[in-house]
Amino acid sequence: MNMNDNVKEDLQNTPEPDERQDEVTSQEPQDTQNAAGAEGAAEAVNEANNADVTAELEKLRAENEEYQQRLLRAQADFDNFRRRTVKEKEELGKYASAKLITELLPVIDNFERALNTTGDISDAASYIKGVEMIFRQLEGVLKSEGLTAMEVEGQPFNPEFHQAIMQVESEEHEEGIVVEVVQKGYMLKDKVLRPAMVKVSG
Repeated sequence: MNMNDNVKEDLQNTPEPDERQDEVTSQEPQDTQNAAGAEGAAEAVNEANNADVTAELEKLRAENEEYQQRLLRAQADFDNFRRRTVKEKEELGKYASAKLITELLPVIDNFERALNTTGDISDAASYIKGVEMIFRQLEGVLKSEGLTAMEVEGQPFNPEFHQAIMQVESEEHEEGIVVEVVQKGYMLKDKVLRPAMVKVSG
């Protein structure tokens, strides 16, 4: 086979321009379809993501609304509790002495009876005895509430419990001893209600 024959054969095997164009054209729709498919898939993914974000946003809004309602209810409950506590405190302060006064009413009744009989008294001793009984009754009521009188005579002077009004010379006591009680002191349970007014040896 000579050179001319080879050239002829190559020319025969070479596709015509129209055939090459057809091949290119046949490939273009496939590429376009692939691109359209990719775009469609991306849009589907975006829509799914948007749906997820929207759902999550709605969930967060609902939770926020619920928390706000809880907060408002808690604030209302606290305000009611505070008002109720203030009212109870006011009532407690207003009527704190009601129990003690109720217990003192019989003592007052007895004093009134004693005073009403002064014009008919023929025996002073019995009258004094009756007044002493009323005093013991009053003392019992106060003692039941935790009130006790201080026993301080002969005790070392203590400024927490005693109020010295005078210093006196004493041969019976050493210095700084309570020798006389001018006014009784009282304890209410473990608290000094009124210190004792005393004279102290110098």
